[in-house]
Amino acid sequence: MPPSPPREGVAQSPPVPARARNSELSPKGPTRLAMEVFKEDRCPFSAQDECAMSNASDARGGAQEPMSPIIPVITAVYSMVFVVGLMGNCLVMYVIVRYTKMKTATNIYIFNLALADALVTTTMPFQSADYLLNSWPFGEVVCKVFISIDYYNMFTSILTLTMMSVDRYVAVCHPVKALDFRTPLKAKVINVGIWVLSSAAGVPAMVLGGTQTNNGTTECALQFPDPYEYWDTLMKLCVFVLAFVVPVLIITVCYSLMVLRLRSVRLLSGSREKDRNLRRITRLVLVVVLVFVVCWTPIHIFILVKALVGVPETTPVMAAYFFCVALGYTNSSLNPVLYAFLDENFKRCFKDFCFPTPPSLNLELSPELILTNQKTNHPACEARQ
Repeated sequence: MPPSPPREGVAQSPPVPARARNSELSPKGPTRLAMEVFKEDRCPFSAQDECAMSNASDARGGAQEPMSPIIPVITAVYSMVFVVGLMGNCLVMYVIVRYTKMKTATNIYIFNLALADALVTTTMPFQSADYLLNSWPFGEVVCKVFISIDYYNMFTSILTLTMMSVDRYVAVCHPVKALDFRTPLKAKVINVGIWVLSSAAGVPAMVLGGTQTNNGTTECALQFPDPYEYWDTLMKLCVFVLAFVVPVLIITVCYSLMVLRLRSVRLLSGSREKDRNLRRITRLVLVVVLVFVVCWTPIHIFILVKALVGVPETTPVMAAYFFCVALGYTNSSLNPVLYAFLDENFKRCFKDFCFPTPPSLNLELSPELILTNQKTNHPACEARQ
């Protein structure tokens, strides 16, 4: 999740971010999760006259600066996130759909998380074009769709991770209730509910999102009514609380109770194998949650401080800001890698997809070896409950 570089200014004025308003830092382009929340226009609708005069004055002041060297770097990072994130998350979804025994409650939630990440990675090429062209060239409809995707992804990801943590809590601390609660069907219903609930943010984002052209440069951002600063700050605070603080608190409580349970009981189930699998999948979910929190805490804190206190646009601050946004976007491509390294079932299924057994080899095998091969191929991609 890379940062938004400052827009190129004129010779007499320092570069400012594309959507900066009142000399504030702000992300550029439709960005993922918390970043999209904080897109700001240099010229909100209520102050277009003043901005137009200022832009005209700046335009007469000097020539256009050359492209900032940070833009190619950002574009390269976006390209990597796009390729790895889209391919990896699509592979995760394919594996869960393809192999029947992968359709467990936990994996249904993983499918939802992969869907949200895959969706947001599709915006990467458009954002790269926005950076390189120094203007949004895709029109208002696409702008609205991309801003909406960011908000949907923001809330869908954290709500899915929260439900995964609750699911693990029930499995570890209430194994009897888990038999009724932890079913693939109920997980699918919960996933649908998560997308419906996320619409409370995604739909308003689509309505408020729009383009605005000043001095030949088109911006795509949220457009708040007057008083602009009030609504902008209120939005940031609401997103910080509802899409970060509350879910992280719920996740923390769930895992704290699980740790107490795991320490007090040597055997959670009647079988050592089942108990080992239960602990492994719990660790997997914990790692995914921790990686998400690590990737998104810096940008959430940065934006919150910016909204409440103000942040000077010094070079070290801008560099830190770019790093925070890049860290957030990178999270979209990390989860498939985590599954491949931490979960044996995903690892086997990925291997089976990438290196399938040639049909000609099966023709040369005896019936007994064919049966053995089948047992170690597709059925090996068996997910643990």
